[in-house]
Amino acid sequence: MKKRESRYVKVARIAYQLTKSTLPQYSHPKSPHHFMLPQLAACVLLMFYLDLSYRDMEEWLLATDKVCQELELRRVPDHTTLQRTYKKLRVKDFNQMKDELLEAVEVEEEAVASDSTGFSPGQASLYYQTRSGRLYRRWFKGVYAVGVLSLYILAWRFGYGPGSDAPYLNGLRRDARRFGKYKGRRKEWVMMADAGFDGKTVQEGDLIPPVRRGGSVVDPDRKARADLVDQARLDGLFGQRWKSETVMSVIKRKFGDTIRSRKPSLQNREPIIKGLVYNIHL
Repeated sequence: MKKRESRYVKVARIAYQLTKSTLPQYSHPKSPHHFMLPQLAACVLLMFYLDLSYRDMEEWLLATDKVCQELELRRVPDHTTLQRTYKKLRVKDFNQMKDELLEAVEVEEEAVASDSTGFSPGQASLYYQTRSGRLYRRWFKGVYAVGVLSLYILAWRFGYGPGSDAPYLNGLRRDARRFGKYKGRRKEWVMMADAGFDGKTVQEGDLIPPVRRGGSVVDPDRKARADLVDQARLDGLFGQRWKSETVMSVIKRKFGDTIRSRKPSLQNREPIIKGLVYNIHL
């Protein structure tokens, strides 16, 4: 009988392959060289995948010989080593890992659905916030562009809520277009989003409902876009936009809906790294 392989081992293997192909072997020529940077970065990705603290991740690695073998670890890194590794990783590194993974699976999409979701800035429950009178007034925002066919996250941005999603649209489109379908130079994919993305960044052909200011749409271009969205609803295409909601639900249920870092530079990376570990999980 064929022995079943643990999903944790598979995730560790993929994470290690991504980090080895995108990161240098060591973070500094004069580092102690006890661990390679790709090994430590893969441990950080696993930590977010399992939604564990640095200390709990150290204990988890001590109990999992197969994962350590997959990561070629001769010994388990200390929790402080994992914390310093996370500080060294940059948003650019996560973007390179994401592109490497999507190119490996040959993603090509005819429609991309964009949406945003909020992450709590702390661990306090709503009950505690209500009783103490200290409700969170803002939250961290993860903005994702999802391929409706593959369900992979093609692009991401981070920000703060509440607020409009329109400023993130150009960045999402720019990063997602390399995974869109083209015929020659002709674009054959569409960007879909809800009315929260409506603004000056909307381009011709985008399926984004215009905000009906005053209860009606007067501008001819906005009226034509509203008709285009209505037709896409009838065709069933615009209904595929809800797949982005499904992806965000998976991220928050499996990898947590809170931001646990305290430094702003580290807090901003968490919505991105949650998106990356979702792609690895998928």
